[in-house]
Amino acid sequence: MNASSETLGIIAGNRSLPLMLARQARQMGVGRLVAVAFQGETDPALAGLVDDIVWVKVGQLGKLIGALKDRGVTRCAMAGQIAPRNLFDVRPDLRALTLLLKLKEKNAHTIFGALANELQREGIELVEATPWLEPLMPGVGFHLGPKLTEEQRADAVFGGRIAKEIARLEIGQTVVVKSGVVLAVEGFEGTDRCLARGGELAGRDGGAVAVKVAKARHDMRFDIPCMGARTIEVAAESGIAVLALEAGKTLLLEEEQVKETASKKRVAVITVDPVLNQASP
Repeated sequence: MNASSETLGIIAGNRSLPLMLARQARQMGVGRLVAVAFQGETDPALAGLVDDIVWVKVGQLGKLIGALKDRGVTRCAMAGQIAPRNLFDVRPDLRALTLLLKLKEKNAHTIFGALANELQREGIELVEATPWLEPLMPGVGFHLGPKLTEEQRADAVFGGRIAKEIARLEIGQTVVVKSGVVLAVEGFEGTDRCLARGGELAGRDGGAVAVKVAKARHDMRFDIPCMGARTIEVAAESGIAVLALEAGKTLLLEEEQVKETASKKRVAVITVDPVLNQASP
């Protein structure tokens, strides 16, 4: 795929990732950016980074597809948090309701996979955003913040293996471990609450390690693992000592802010390779 294509559509969720994608795509030569944004979720600042933006409500699938078709978009990427549960918190339009009723299992993979199929039927290809975001994915050896103890490094490797397994089972992508014990596994509640629960179970001494990975056959079109400054804040508040990201497969958002927060809050941020059983020194 040519990353510098003439037009790119962006289905924009919340937080900073849609803005980062727009900036990266522009820097890499994309001539025209068209965004579909969600009311009450997407950062309004995105409007200043794209050539055209259409605002829809979560669940308005027909309007979303129509906005892209009317503007001649044939390729689009998803960026930002678009939680599957949001489709149930609002009243979906007829097209979204029909899509949901056809699904036997309703999780991120099935819902967004069905969305990709709907787009394809209308001549719009949902593509990975990674060609533009790859520079934001730390590789092997990345390390911010305090130096790890040998036990923490061992926990990062152990946690990487466990996280890969729960991801394979479609449970979640994050675990919290300490001294070789699994304290918390991410479920439907999301990463932040998993960190809070794991930190609480780690006790007053803290020292817990959180590991976030991608699934073995991760569909990066609509589910890119991310971590940013807010995650560091949550980890610090929860007593988590180390945040480990899967090397080359996890986006580090707001890197300068992450560096500052990691240093200030004394939280180490490293990469881990679950396949090679390695963690950053």
